[in-house]
Amino acid sequence: MRRIILKKEYIYQGNLILVNGKNEIKQNSNDCDLKQYNNVILNYNVVSELEKILKEINNQNQIVLVSGYRSLEEQKSIWNNSLKENGEEFTKKYIAYPNCSEHQTGLAIDLGLNSDKLDFIRPAFPYTGICQRFRELAVQYGFIERYKENKENITGIANEEWHFRYVGYPHSEIIQKMGFCLEEYIN
Repeated sequence: MRRIILKKEYIYQGNLILVNGKNEIKQNSNDCDLKQYNNVILNYNVVSELEKILKEINNQNQIVLVSGYRSLEEQKSIWNNSLKENGEEFTKKYIAYPNCSEHQTGLAIDLGLNSDKLDFIRPAFPYTGICQRFRELAVQYGFIERYKENKENITGIANEEWHFRYVGYPHSEIIQKMGFCLEEYIN
């Protein structure tokens, strides 16, 4: 594992930063402390908490890290490729527009149940087994399931069972107990 320091990148700092279609990332000249973990780059604190939860659930490569930090260029590429391959309706439903993606903060992680056919955009992360165990413990480590069912009209993104966002504890517990999405919590 190596540490990566990005300078003058489009990154916010702070665990509660709201990034969505109405709240774009603004240029920040501060350094963002990122770390590579299992071929995915994430905020250094996110890696620390993710390592702890995966150890607690005794993950033996059953859950894989699909996507973490993305540069603006990478987010543009994912958006454009999805438009070509999947069309506008699908892309708007599952892919955040460049500079509107939480992945550009280093605080978001997409997880998948390890399989031969892992989908990069919509990886399977069922509400059973080890995935459910991760979900149940995630709050204690500062993670929330970011895009829940019945919140699409608020978040602007369809239900994504695989997308988790680090907000820190106790924010994660309050968000879960209140049944909020991040937009509701910040408001």
